Amino acid sequence: MTQTSPRLAPRTIADDPLLADILPKTIASPGGQPLNVFGTMAHHPDLLRRWLVFATHVLSKSTLPARDREILILRTGWNCRSRYEFSQHVVIALRCGITAEQIEMIKVGPDAGWDDADRLLVVAADELHSVSTINDATWAALVARYSTEQVLDLIAAVGNYHFVAMLLNAAGVQLDPGVPDAFAGTVTESS
Repeated sequence: MTQTSPRLAPRTIADDPLLADILPKTIASPGGQPLNVFGTMAHHPDLLRRWLVFATHVLSKSTLPARDREILILRTGWNCRSRYEFSQHVVIALRCGITAEQIEMIKVGPDAGWDDADRLLVVAADELHSVSTINDATWAALVARYSTEQVLDLIAAVGNYHFVAMLLNAAGVQLDPGVPDAFAGTVTESS
């Protein structure tokens, strides 16, 4: 279910002076405005402020390699049917060494011809999505490949982006200007 218009229009600093110390700390669109996800969450400044601490860890301070993190986020966005989340992270994923072909594979799932390492990430994201845990075999494979901190960061990434997908989908957050709709179309290297 995709909202064709926002249920909550993104807010700016002009809408609420309390946002002056929060929105400048968020990621901006090429036009300089905060991304729609942040402007939407700005309807609840305290929630936005507190969530940003966790979200910043997941996106930029995680112990996982950026490429691994983006595979997890993309698969979570796809599983949650979040057009905004998936499309926004395609742009980031292409900068992290994930190819357009691999992004299309994320849409298919773990049996799309992945190597063992990438398949493990897709399986872990799918298990966390479908049953809110990781089975024993997947856990054993993860701890053989990653440190304890990295496994916890993996779970945090999927959990955070589940929350984000729910917010985006429920609030009808629309794609930011310049972000191609990668959910509906085929991804290219220039997406």
